[in-house]
Amino acid sequence: MALPRIKVAKDKAELVRNLLDTRGTTAPFQTYADVIAFAASLGAKHQHRVPIKEVSGNEPAPISLEVFISRGYDSLIKLLAIAETQNIKIIAPHDVKAEEQRIAIFEEYANGGLEKLREELRGAVDYTERLLLILNAERFKEEPIDEEFDLSRFL
Repeated sequence: MALPRIKVAKDKAELVRNLLDTRGTTAPFQTYADVIAFAASLGAKHQHRVPIKEVSGNEPAPISLEVFISRGYDSLIKLLAIAETQNIKIIAPHDVKAEEQRIAIFEEYANGGLEKLREELRGAVDYTERLLLILNAERFKEEPIDEEFDLSRFL
């Protein structure tokens, strides 16, 4: 039995192609699976799930789940599914319905993440540089402290 395929939205196909390093360009990702996994992570961070309305039929065509597994992204797919459903049974290895649900969650987060990327990369000439700036901004973002640390409770 063939493994399922991860679909890419037709309206995001050009962005996905532009993020892929082909023919010695300076694009940030080596495979379509890398682009989609990054986008899914970004979508999950922003809690932005967007259902795919129309699937890209050619470049990039739906990507075999086997590619994601070989690159180690199966854990990401499972973690996103568990976080979304709050149900550990979603990662049951032989449950076809659970696998379909995991893939749907992953695809929707990837689609949402690609929307966020499209907004952030609008007008950028060098996507790699812009992505580094985005990642650095997130890395050094200070989280607001809700309450002050009160040492009096230790007296």
